[in-house]
Amino acid sequence: MFSKAFRVKSNTAIKGSDRRKLRADVTAAFATLGTDQVSELIPGKEELNIVKLYTHKGDAVTAYTSAGNPILFELEKNLYPTVYTLWSYPDLLPTFTTWPLVLEKLVGGADLMLPGLVVPPAGLPRVQKGELCAIALVGNRAPVAIGVAAMSTAEMLAAGLKGRGFSVLHTYQDHLWQSGDKSSPPSIAPPLPDATDVSEEKVQGDMRGLALRGEEGNGEACRAHGESSLPEAPEDGSGSRGDPSQDLAEGKSLPEPAKRSGMELQEAARALQQGGFRSVPAEQMDGLLRQCFLHALKCRVRKADLPLLTSTLLGSHMFSCCPEGQQLDIKKSSYKKRLCARGVRGPCPAPPQLSKFLQHMQQEEIVQVKELSRGVESVVAVDWKHPSITSFVIPEPSPASQTVQEGGREQPYRAPDVKALYCVPASMTLLFRESGHRKGSALEASEVRATVIDYVKKNDLVDADNKNLVKLDPVLCDCILEKNEQHTVLKLPWDNLLSRCLEKLQPAYQVTFPGQEPLVKKGKICPIDISLAQRTYNKKVTVVRNLEAYGLDPSSVASALQQRCHASTTVTPVPGAKDGLQVQIQGNQIHHLGRLLLEEFGLPRKHIQGLEKAPRPGKK
Repeated sequence: MFSKAFRVKSNTAIKGSDRRKLRADVTAAFATLGTDQVSELIPGKEELNIVKLYTHKGDAVTAYTSAGNPILFELEKNLYPTVYTLWSYPDLLPTFTTWPLVLEKLVGGADLMLPGLVVPPAGLPRVQKGELCAIALVGNRAPVAIGVAAMSTAEMLAAGLKGRGFSVLHTYQDHLWQSGDKSSPPSIAPPLPDATDVSEEKVQGDMRGLALRGEEGNGEACRAHGESSLPEAPEDGSGSRGDPSQDLAEGKSLPEPAKRSGMELQEAARALQQGGFRSVPAEQMDGLLRQCFLHALKCRVRKADLPLLTSTLLGSHMFSCCPEGQQLDIKKSSYKKRLCARGVRGPCPAPPQLSKFLQHMQQEEIVQVKELSRGVESVVAVDWKHPSITSFVIPEPSPASQTVQEGGREQPYRAPDVKALYCVPASMTLLFRESGHRKGSALEASEVRATVIDYVKKNDLVDADNKNLVKLDPVLCDCILEKNEQHTVLKLPWDNLLSRCLEKLQPAYQVTFPGQEPLVKKGKICPIDISLAQRTYNKKVTVVRNLEAYGLDPSSVASALQQRCHASTTVTPVPGAKDGLQVQIQGNQIHHLGRLLLEEFGLPRKHIQGLEKAPRPGKK
């Protein structure tokens, strides 16, 4: 529901009567909360606001915020807690567990499919269809999403844990969460069985139930001590292993079990209890990173490009080789710890993640990296005959991607043509009527000038003694002069007459996008506004507004900046505005932003304000 930015209609302090009513509604909706807990959630004197908003789909939602964080939201007279509230009251709702990778799908707006559930030793919570539930990740009981059960627990089991399980309403990292302080989930240990209860046979049985849930007849595939339902991940072209939780995230059943020893099973179960295979997503990102690296070397980088800045290799070559539908994020790879000389991860000081990855590629003798200037690394040599490059197979573009490219629907951005216009108000109609213009007519400055000159010449108002002066007749007096000037000013110079005329007209502008009809709007077009803001711990963020006026999608700009700056970006509603979005980038990124807008998008500098705030060379 909040996977995309919403529009805030109003934000007001709650009244005393509404506060009491909200307490009563919370008590009725969540019977497990005691009186003291309700008073803690809905404080008597502390600040509490009512925020009325519209989601991107048009749903009217009322949110309640306390201390800047949304704590509850109301939709169609139903009250729902946010993740901020559930972190304080984790037992408020029946909680189901899923894999960490599934969270990315939920944040993107997907519902939770039943194959993605992790079945605990005690079994699934008992719920009815339509009941509100919380969703947590393996290894942490802190909820990361809430949703409505699409079927009862009995129906889930009868269906073999297949199909849609929960309609997700709100998640950690969605835009409702972003409207708060953006804190991360606390670490709340899940209830674990006693260690004496976790026998090898029990571990195998639990893992078999997870992998083969709903696949009748496959129970015999796992022997008591020799096999488990944890699949042996297939090798891909990059040497990385597949991710079983990826299949779960997409609602697929796990593949056939592969042989593992009883000791490996216990290690797997221990990892499940301690965090749910957290290294698997990093391994998957390692594979994507290597794939993009080899793709860039094979198809994009040429010998003439060397030496090549490592930042250019990543930003200009590797990012563009990322397959459609995936996002290359080096911070999510395993290269967050430095690779020491013997290939063992150690606690030594960590250089940037790209440098660590390239150190590994240098150990494989694919590339040679040197620090040509202090703190700046470059790729100075590439072994294009290396087996990793020669054997690399370029991925085929997806059919959907080919269709978009062939159909020509995805065109590069081209800056619009913006012209300043002047609208004729009622007080100026007498001056412009003879030229065929009416009230509301939009004219360019040259047309205004031609109209005034034509009127002056037709009415023989040029001063006979001085051609630079214009005599003012009653029409010009009424249109141009102030009231206190109408009996004292009899003549005006040409330039003064024309400038006064433009000042009396109402401002407007025309925007023409390539291949589209011109759009005329009243008022002055606001320039793209770039500013710096201070956040917590004295950190700076770059804020960009008014992108939509120039046909730029804030989400697309945020994505482009994330790749250029290698910094986190967010898209949020503009505070205090009825509509409009702003992009926030971590750090002072005005230099990168200026190059993107001026050089790549081709926007004129006059339509951008704030570029002078870019950091000076040598300063951060």
